[in-house]
Amino acid sequence: MSELSVILTRACFSKKQKGEIIGVVIVESGWGSILPTVIIANMMHGGPAEKSGRLNIGDQIMSINGTSLVGLPLSTCQSIIKGLKNQSRIKLNIVRCPPVTTVLIRRPDLRYQLGFSVQNGIICSLMRGGIAERGGVRVGHRIIEINSQSVVATPHEKIVHILSNAVGEIHMKTMPAAMYRLLTAQEQPVYI
Repeated sequence: MSELSVILTRACFSKKQKGEIIGVVIVESGWGSILPTVIIANMMHGGPAEKSGRLNIGDQIMSINGTSLVGLPLSTCQSIIKGLKNQSRIKLNIVRCPPVTTVLIRRPDLRYQLGFSVQNGIICSLMRGGIAERGGVRVGHRIIEINSQSVVATPHEKIVHILSNAVGEIHMKTMPAAMYRLLTAQEQPVYI
């Protein structure tokens, strides 16, 4: 039997056969992330990643078998992970992160731009150095809540209206749009 090792502050092991996939779906963390890398968006039920008991949806993978994934495009990270299919031991260095990111934008009054654009609830662009970037807003994330109010089923125009008129502390919860699509069954997971 082979082993899957996850390094957090300690190592743990799970059985993995040579040729068996790790059993994760990964997505990009989003431009504006402190550490731009890939995030675990889903785990295959009964797969090596889930069996390890040490991985969670939302965890960022910093490196795998000593190869850093920080700053690499999603396709490159997927290729690196797929290339380990025949490895008997996989070692992941991860940073524990919840799947939902909480951001805080401080907008003193309406004269200040929020510094990002949104389309159908997804953050499309971000002004460098703006109040949104400083608050933790990330491109490619889906807004799921604004000031404790769900906007999951809210039309685009209403989201824009809420944000355009918001002042003071604006609390938002977001998650990578690809992860949102997986969790809401809008997209089928492709495990690697």
